Amino acid sequence: MAAKKSPLEIAVNLDPDMTPVLYTDNVLMTVNDDGVVLDIGQKVGSTNSMQIVSRVGMSKIHARKLVNELGKLLLMAEGQIATGERN
Repeated sequence: MAAKKSPLEIAVNLDPDMTPVLYTDNVLMTVNDDGVVLDIGQKVGSTNSMQIVSRVGMSKIHARKLVNELGKLLLMAEGQIATGERN
């Protein structure tokens, strides 16, 4: 049986001055035949408004992969919290 190949490693470059972490407490999702758009927003104080801080568009195939991987990551994090052990 052939050995399973590991995925290629990708070097990720991140300039923190150019790529800030944006907090979100709202995500609006739109989908059509062409893909998915996520409007990522923050509530504005105690008002009933929201400021969109980022928009992300992707194919529906990519969106499914994102959902699956995020689900796995959350399950691992929840398991770590429940057991107190690192995965």
